[in-house]
Amino acid sequence: MTARRLLVATGLRDVLPDVPGLAEHWGHRVVHCPYCHGWEVRDEPIGILATSPASIHHALVFRQLTDDLIYFTRSTELDPDGRARFAARNIRIIDTPVQEVVNSEDGAIAGVRLTDGTRVARRVLAVITEMQARTEGLDGLKPPMEDLPYNMGRRFASGMAGTTDVPGVWVAGNATDLTAQVGASAAAGALAGSHINALLATADTDAALAAAEGGPATA
Repeated sequence: MTARRLLVATGLRDVLPDVPGLAEHWGHRVVHCPYCHGWEVRDEPIGILATSPASIHHALVFRQLTDDLIYFTRSTELDPDGRARFAARNIRIIDTPVQEVVNSEDGAIAGVRLTDGTRVARRVLAVITEMQARTEGLDGLKPPMEDLPYNMGRRFASGMAGTTDVPGVWVAGNATDLTAQVGASAAAGALAGSHINALLATADTDAALAAAEGGPATA
């Protein structure tokens, strides 16, 4: 299969923290986005598994959805100001490391077990994942990549309308905008597509003109 231009829309992979029992509940009772999943888990006992400083804001947003929120620091830093803000919002803080996720008899989340043996009841766990753009099959192109702050992930670097530094290659959606939801991703794809088509229309016209004048055609 050949193409004159390429639009990469491979999406991303969510990498979860290495907590036993967490991955099996991903997409059900382990959630990451309050705007994607918040309505479905509102008013539930929610636990935030911290992964980076960004988890602090994550907790404050999920606090809008429930009065019963616990923040598990998991060895991440939480300074006095952050602790004071959590206290003002009645967010409980647990510094003891999380050992594993505990299931209920019906297979749902019952809570987490800490390294000291304490079991903390929770029905939902929220975590900021490490988001990695899918690069499978694209190694030969060597598209430029860039890291997000706080070790939140890695994406394709892109410019206006999804252009990249690789001639003839565009990128759109979660592969370059890791936080884009469906609407934004679709819009980015449409913008990149129109940009590609405009350039192809110009190239086709240039080729036709060159052919009419007896010169070399280009694509």
